[in-house]
Amino acid sequence: MADEKKPEEAKVSPKLEKIIADIEKLSVLELADLVKALEDKFGVQAVAAAPVAAAGASAGEEAGGEEKSTFTVVLTAAGSNKIAVIKALREIKPDLGLKEAKDMTEQLPAEVLTDAKKEDAENAKKKLEEAGATVELK
Repeated sequence: MADEKKPEEAKVSPKLEKIIADIEKLSVLELADLVKALEDKFGVQAVAAAPVAAAGASAGEEAGGEEKSTFTVVLTAAGSNKIAVIKALREIKPDLGLKEAKDMTEQLPAEVLTDAKKEDAENAKKKLEEAGATVELK
């Protein structure tokens, strides 16, 4: 029975712990560049790497003991239809002026919402993605 617990704990070597710590410090853009470089270097596609990222998130939630309740919505790319994204930003944040919303689409990555409830964060992400933006929840 004790052998069954060890794989769940996912112990890693100090070398891997340092790599993980370094990756945690990367910005969204740096992380995207890292993924692209790894794809080119090893001839793989990001689709194959997605389950690894999901497993890492699960392990982090288990270590914390509870599921994350607040999220930060980060706009990582405005897409080709910036006007629709600007409109969506102003729907999400009514106090945001036209210039501020436009600036947000140009100075990426940009935090749209901070410490938002899960439902609010998911709704904001959905609106922005429907407008053509690329969004990340942290």
